[in-house]
Parts: sequence; structure tokens; C-alpha cells
Amino acid sequence: MRTDNDTWDLASSVGATATMVAAARAAATHAENPVIDDPFAEPLVSAVGIEVLTRLATGQANFADVDDEAVTRARRFVDSIAVRTKFFDEFFLNAGATGIRQAVILASGLDSRAYRLPWPDGTTVFELDQPQVIDFKTAKLAELGATPTADRRAVAIDLRDDWPAALRDAGFDAAKPAAWIAEGLLGYLPPEAQDRLLDNVSALSAPRSRFATETAANPGSVDRDEIRERMQTASERWQRHGFEINLVDLVYIGDRTEATAYLASHGWETTGVTSTELFVRYGLEPPADEEKSFGELMYVDATLK
Repeated sequence: MRTDNDTWDLASSVGATATMVAAARAAATHAENPVIDDPFAEPLVSAVGIEVLTRLATGQANFADVDDEAVTRARRFVDSIAVRTKFFDEFFLNAGATGIRQAVILASGLDSRAYRLPWPDGTTVFELDQPQVIDFKTAKLAELGATPTADRRAVAIDLRDDWPAALRDAGFDAAKPAAWIAEGLLGYLPPEAQDRLLDNVSALSAPRSRFATETAANPGSVDRDEIRERMQTASERWQRHGFEINLVDLVYIGDRTEATAYLASHGWETTGVTSTELFVRYGLEPPADEEKSFGELMYVDATLK
């Protein structure tokens, strides 16, 4: 279970979910008609060393060992991460096209955008995450001979600490617009921590800044018990492959400020697209409602007025 001062590496707790996401990115990269291209995901996942995730990343996972439904669920998971990744990739590229030259990745995990996106000249990419996570990824990418395509500045800090000060110390300029992403993050924060995070992002953002995240598409209709049941079922499937994770214990399901409403009340103009719409946009078959562990999601793109 989560605690107020818990910590993790990429093979445990919340860190293991970052490795799950990277494994899905690797599998999506190897798809017949790939939506994304992340050449660093597979070697990073292999370096973490969680067997089933390494097999997923390298295309050697045989989910049919569990049951036919597990095969479908695994494919849906990979596709979901592919469209999510594509949305945030395009967000950064679009922000760069408007002249923004500061990008901030909150809870960056095994995100390799600083190494794989074609950033405009003069762009600085700030990556924030737990020190163990930052150190691991930086060392492994250096071993691979990877070179950032922007000025990458790694900020090793827990987002529950004074990360705004650490970000400024790393050279972030709050007087200039920035593009921020909180990808797959908000549900892992207690409600009050989410509010603090969004407060800090707003306080650090100059006009024309951009912010992207995902939230419940219809928050008023969310059945929390159903979400818990879906997540528990998904966790049990992973456990049958030897991956001891319980997603229900890692997220905070309950009342919280809905991100779109928060942003709108703090001067941000927001647009959104549902996860189903993204599947269609990128040419993939949308999953049925019962196949979505977190329900229907809304991907939000906000601009500070």
C-alpha cells in the first residue's frame, strides 16, 4: 500500500508501472503498422529485469498461457499506451511549432522523448522523477550511446518535495512559456497532492504555456467499485505471469478535483479528446468499455491565457 513518504525504483511499486508503460511502448514499436517509434524502450525495460515485461517488450510474451482473453487484454494495453504516447508526442511537437522552447516531463519514468523527438533548436527538456529512476535511465541511455536531441536536464526529486525550486535551480525560466505533461500521473497522486501539483504548474507558467494530461471523460458517471474490480482483474493476470503487482494498491480512487475543471478555473483554455477518439484517429480498433481498466479517458490540451 502507498504511504506519504514511500519511494521506489523501476522494479517496484509505482516505478514498476513506468516499466510496464515502457514495455508496451516497445511492443507497440514492433507492431506491424506502428503508431509510435521508441527504439529505447526495449533496452531500458530489459535492463530493469522484470521477466514478463522484458518478454512483452521483446515480443516473446505468450499470454495464451493464461487464457485467450489475456491475449486480447495485452493487445489492448499495448494499443492504449501507443495512442497515449502518440498524443503526448504530438502535444510537444505542436507546442514547439508555436515557439515554446521549454518542455517539462513530470514523473518521467522511462520516457525517452528527450532522445527521440525532433525538438526545435534551442529547446530544453526538463525531466523530473525519483532520484533512483533518473539515475538508472541516465546511466543506461549513456551505455547505449544515446544522445539527447535537445538540452536535457534531469531533475532528481520526489514530486511531493519542493520540485519547483529544484526545477528553477536546473535553469527553468518561469517568465517564458513552457509545455508541461503529466502523463499517466494524476491517479497515482492523493487528491491534495494533485491539487498542489496543478497549483505549482499554474504558478510557474507564463502566458501561452501549454499543459497536457488525462482525466476521466465523464467523472460524474465513474463507478469506483467497477474500476477497482477491473484493475484487480488486470493485476491478477499479471500475477499469473510472475509479476507481483496490485494496481489497486498504487492508485488513489476517490473524490478529487477534476483536472479540466481545475485548469479552466485557473485561466487555462482547454480542449479534449477521448481515448476512443484517439484509437480511431490513429487507425486502431477501440477497446470495449469493459476492457478499459480506468474507464473512458479524456486527453486534455490546455493553454494558459
